[in-house]
Amino acid sequence: MAALPQSLRWVVGILAAFILLALARQFINTAGGGDSVNPPLLVSVTEVRPSEIGAMVTFSGAIAARDEAAISAEGEGGRVSALYAEAGDVVNAGTLLAKLDTSLVAPQVVRLEATLQEAQANAAVAAADYRRAQEVAKIGALSAQEVERRQAGQVAAEATVKVAEAQLSEARARLARTEVRAPFDGVVLTRSAEVGQLAGPGSGPLFRLGRSDGIEMRGNVAEQDLPQLAVGMPARVRVTGVEQFFDGRVRLIGAVIDPQTRLGSVRIDLPLHPNLRPGAFARGEVETTRQTRALIPQTAVMTDDGVNFVFLVDEKSRVQRQPIEVASSRPEGVVVNDGLSAGDRVVTLAGPYLRAGETVRVAE
Repeated sequence: MAALPQSLRWVVGILAAFILLALARQFINTAGGGDSVNPPLLVSVTEVRPSEIGAMVTFSGAIAARDEAAISAEGEGGRVSALYAEAGDVVNAGTLLAKLDTSLVAPQVVRLEATLQEAQANAAVAAADYRRAQEVAKIGALSAQEVERRQAGQVAAEATVKVAEAQLSEARARLARTEVRAPFDGVVLTRSAEVGQLAGPGSGPLFRLGRSDGIEMRGNVAEQDLPQLAVGMPARVRVTGVEQFFDGRVRLIGAVIDPQTRLGSVRIDLPLHPNLRPGAFARGEVETTRQTRALIPQTAVMTDDGVNFVFLVDEKSRVQRQPIEVASSRPEGVVVNDGLSAGDRVVTLAGPYLRAGETVRVAE
């Protein structure tokens, strides 16, 4: 018997496949009673239970040291000869941060110390001379005029000592200013000083120092939310890259509104923590009032043409579309102002696959 051509074998195979498919469909319909029935879609629901929810004022800003100081060279200044601190170092009051060149001031101090010693020696000689003159004058061997002259010499010598002491104190103060020291306990925020750099009163700060006993968030609040805040209110702050919240309190509320941005300022006092680094971006929230509102999962809320809505399941397990008014979104869900009542069953999953009026099965 001759073999069938290749094309004919393909045709026979396709016809056989269609026949098997038709037989399978007939078997399924027969087993199901002859009707093709699609079971209702299975959905998850949550029952609305209104609860007390705090109204939140949210804002963004940055972490900053509560008190900062720009540390610059005092007096005549000079070139930086040595550095003893880096950004991030924790320092105590009086810690040496940098040192300026002392090649001009140090010799002046030495010279004035010698001048003071000389003046003190001359004053001692003048005082002794005056005492002897007083003893000799008692026996009439020295005139009153000579005694007065020697007394004036003692006074002049003592005055010379005081002048030398003042000049030496001034020179020592200039020498002390060549040592840049921390004015208080804190953390070195920035260091712009470099060895060899010319430092002086007009050359800008060498270091920026923040107090180690205070850290805060400096945020910007919308104009309409600012009146809801008050000093002392508890606040929560989250820093970029850190999962945990940091608890704090409102320390200061700005007195003015920026006319360009329509924002006001707020400062949140925070506890010290290694993850609260000055300059880090942060978001804060303050609970102002508590109201009874419905809280539903975010997955339950859908939007169509700018209108927020949810699907409700009634007593007959049919789906109904319900518009809602969303108040705010929080990590635990969406706060609904209007549109839901206590006991409503809201579809939390499978909402995008539903049509209003269809019957569903509720997952237990």
